[in-house]
Amino acid sequence: MFRSARITIFDTTLRDGEQSPGCSMNLDEKVLLARHLESLGVDVIEAGFPIASEGDFAAVKAVAADCRKAKVAALCRTTEQDILRAWDALQRAERPRLHTFVATSDIHLEHKLKKTRREVLNMTRDAVRLARTLTDDVEFSAEDATRSDIDYLCEVLEVAVAEGARTINIPDTVGYTTPVEFGQLIKTVHERVVSESGVTISVHCHNDLGLAVANSLAAIEAGARQVECTVNGIGERAGNAALEEIVMALRVRADKLPFTCGIETPLLYPTSQLLSSIIGFEVQPNKAIVGRNAFAHEAGIHQHGVLSNPLCYEIMTPESVGVPANSIVLGKHSGRHALSRRYAELGHVLAPTELDVAYWLFAQLADRKKRIYDQDLLCLLPDSAKSHPDVSDNINDLFSAAELTTQSFER
Repeated sequence: MFRSARITIFDTTLRDGEQSPGCSMNLDEKVLLARHLESLGVDVIEAGFPIASEGDFAAVKAVAADCRKAKVAALCRTTEQDILRAWDALQRAERPRLHTFVATSDIHLEHKLKKTRREVLNMTRDAVRLARTLTDDVEFSAEDATRSDIDYLCEVLEVAVAEGARTINIPDTVGYTTPVEFGQLIKTVHERVVSESGVTISVHCHNDLGLAVANSLAAIEAGARQVECTVNGIGERAGNAALEEIVMALRVRADKLPFTCGIETPLLYPTSQLLSSIIGFEVQPNKAIVGRNAFAHEAGIHQHGVLSNPLCYEIMTPESVGVPANSIVLGKHSGRHALSRRYAELGHVLAPTELDVAYWLFAQLADRKKRIYDQDLLCLLPDSAKSHPDVSDNINDLFSAAELTTQSFER
């Protein structure tokens, strides 16, 4: 029923992503990133929350004027002032979208909105009705949907659809749900609200329990056709579902997730690097897809396998996501195959006996240093043909030379 469909990629790096502490961007940076997102193949760019500040209004206005292929969305609460302000920012957009939202969980109604369920239903009706007088492309989000009463959630969504919302978003606002639970929620919404109406179900998952991507994929399997995500997974608290992880999961596991999207995957890594340079906030080294170690191998067994055939330990090619090549990292766990290959790349083809001695020296050094540089290997090379007893007499001198090399490189 839900197979072989296209998934709309809704990027909210410029809005929810920028709300992450330390990840703010100025207007020129937002426009630059928006251009790259459009080239990447993102379908919808959420450019900001115009009512929040003059800066956000100006950014949405600038992105709307610049991006002609991707849809440009502006976020607004369910108030007339918010909606009109958002629409004003979108005036020059080729393909504008108004994205209005209100919370539906009892905890939000009582403590944040201080509204009754009936009042929120009326707010939803009035907001979507107003937005639809301005544009045909209206998205409605039920904030904190995963902690909402399911019957009430569906009632609110039904009102939004009846008033003309063409996309209904089910956010896991606080990263609370689990994949099986979330998949069932999406199925329920599809059966009770969407049916054959043609309305798109969207999801927006946060990563507080580390399940944002898993929950998003479960939602796709259950019938969601839009995924809201960010580059590098940045966003409030623990962040959002990472765009690059969702896209490559669909690509690599097409046997289990036979869905398509419009993302140009070789541009994933360059876009990730651009975002990191703009916000000065690098991804952690072991980050999937775009982290420094995503295609790096240090363990000897892994290095041997990768050198024989990368498919032994890589389920995608580095080039497929825009990484120039995989990386063989020399460290205390490395083996002879990797060391021999690196010496050959440096222009030194070692005979078996020379390699044995070089590897022995290398292993001693690697136990004392966290990072091994090419210059370290060259420092060891002149003595690599010596016998073990002679080498052991000079090992401290060799290590001292290597440590000096490290200090100069790290300065």
